[in-house]
Amino acid sequence: MSPIPTALRLVPAVAVAALTLLPAGYVLTGVLADGDTARLLWRPRVGELLTNTVLLVVLGTAACVTVGTLAAWAVERTTLRGRPLWTALMVAPLAVPAFVNSFGWYSLSPSFAGLGAAVLVTTLSYYPLVYLPVAAMLRGLDPALEEQSRILGNTTWPTFGRIVLPQLRPAMSGGALLVALHLLAEFGALQALRFDTFTTAIYDQYQSTFNGAAATALAGVLVLLCLLVLGCELGLTGRARLARVGSGAARRALPHRLGHTAPVAYGGLVLLAAGALGVPLGCIAFWLLTSTSTAFPADELLRTVSTSIVLALLGAAVTTTLALPVAWLSIRRPGRVSRLVERSTYLGNSLPGIVVALALITIAVRYLPSLYQSTAMLLTAYAVLFMPRAMVSLRAALRQTPPEFDDVARSLGVRPVAVLLRVTLPLIARGVGAGSALVFLAVITELTSTLLLAPIGTRTLATQFWSSSTSINYGQAAPYALLMILVSAPAAYLLTRRSRMAES
Repeated sequence: MSPIPTALRLVPAVAVAALTLLPAGYVLTGVLADGDTARLLWRPRVGELLTNTVLLVVLGTAACVTVGTLAAWAVERTTLRGRPLWTALMVAPLAVPAFVNSFGWYSLSPSFAGLGAAVLVTTLSYYPLVYLPVAAMLRGLDPALEEQSRILGNTTWPTFGRIVLPQLRPAMSGGALLVALHLLAEFGALQALRFDTFTTAIYDQYQSTFNGAAATALAGVLVLLCLLVLGCELGLTGRARLARVGSGAARRALPHRLGHTAPVAYGGLVLLAAGALGVPLGCIAFWLLTSTSTAFPADELLRTVSTSIVLALLGAAVTTTLALPVAWLSIRRPGRVSRLVERSTYLGNSLPGIVVALALITIAVRYLPSLYQSTAMLLTAYAVLFMPRAMVSLRAALRQTPPEFDDVARSLGVRPVAVLLRVTLPLIARGVGAGSALVFLAVITELTSTLLLAPIGTRTLATQFWSSSTSINYGQAAPYALLMILVSAPAAYLLTRRSRMAES
C-alpha cells in the first residue's frame, strides 16, 4: 500500500490535535513564565482543592460506571418489561444540564451541599455517558461466546465476569473517560452545591481577584490530572480486537430471568429516573407556578432558542468532522504517534471553559484580531471542549468495523476519499450520529466559553438561565431551563432511536 494515503490522513489529524492543545499550551506557557508557581501551589488551600477534585473524580466516575453498567445490563440482558421505555428514561438525563439538576436538588433543601451532594448530582447527570456505549456493546456481543461458557459449566456470574465484562471494558473505560473529564471541568453544578474544586477556584481567581497567575497554576494541575486520567484509561481499554468479518449469529442473547430480584431491578430503575428527571422537572414546574418573577417574553425566548439551536448544530458538525481523522488514525493505524495524537485531543475537555476561552482570546488578539468575538472562534472553543464526546463514539464505531472492508475497496482501485465516503462512513454512521448528538447536547448547555467568546448580543438558553438563577429569579430562569430540556430532548431521543434500530 502506498504511504501517501496514510500521510494525507496524518496531516489533518495532527492539525486537529495541535488545535486542541492550544489551551494546554497557554497554561504551560503561563506556568513557565511565572517564577512564583511553586509558592502559589504549595499552600494548604491547594491541598484541599486537590483532595476534593480527586475524590469527586474517583467517586463520581466509579458511581457512573457502576450505575450505567448495571442499568444497561438490566435493560438489555434481562426479562425486564418495557425495554423501549426504560431505554428512553435511562438516556433522557442527558437532556437535563447538570447545573439545572443541581439547582433542582438544592432547592429541595439549602443544606444539600458538599461532596456527597456533588457525587449524587453528577452521577445522575453523567451516568448515561457510560450507559450508552455499554448498552450498545451488549447488543452487539456474540451470544455464542456466553453459550460456550455455560456449556463448560460456568454459571451466570462467572460467565459475566470472564466473558462479558472483558468485552465491555472498552465501552466502560470510554464512558468513564468522558465522565472523569467532565468532572475535572465541572463548574455550574459544583458552584450551586458549594463544593470547591480546582475548576471553581479558577473561576473565583479570574472573576473575583483577577489573579491570573494563581488561576493558571491551578489550571496546570488540572492538565496533570487529565494526563493521569488518560493514562489510566489507556491501560484499562486494552488492545484486543473486537471486530469480526462475519456476521456471526444474528440473534440476541437469551435474556436472564429476574425471578425474585425483579422488584429490586424495577425499584432501582424507578429511583434512578426519579432522581435524574423527576426532581429537576418537578422543581422547574414549581418555579413556573409559584414564583412571582415568572415571565414568558415570547420574542426573546424565540430568539434565544433559535440562537442556541443554530450554535449547537454548527458545533456538532464542526466537532464531529474534526474528530473523524483523529479517530480513524487511532484505530486504523495504531502506534505511538497515533496514540499520542488521539490522547492530546482530550486535554481541552479537562480544562474549565474560561481557561479555553482566555487561551483563544489571547491568541486571537495577538495573531488573528479579526476572529475575536466571532462565531468561528466560538465554534473552535466548542470543538476543543467537546472533542472527546465525538471521539469516543467514532472510536467505538471504528473498533467494531472490520478494516478488511477498506482494504478490499482499495484493492479494487477505489480512491481513498471514495473509500471513506462509500465504505467507512456508511459503516460508522451510527457512531457519527451518536457523537454528533452528544456534542449537540453539550453545546446547548455550555455556559462560560459562550459568555466570553460569543459575538456581542448573543444570548443562549444556558447563559440566560444562569444569569437569572444566580440573581435568585428562579421563576424567570425556569422557562429557559424548560426550553433547554425540550430542545435537548430530540437529540436524546435520537440516541434511543439508534438503540432500537440496532436491536431490530
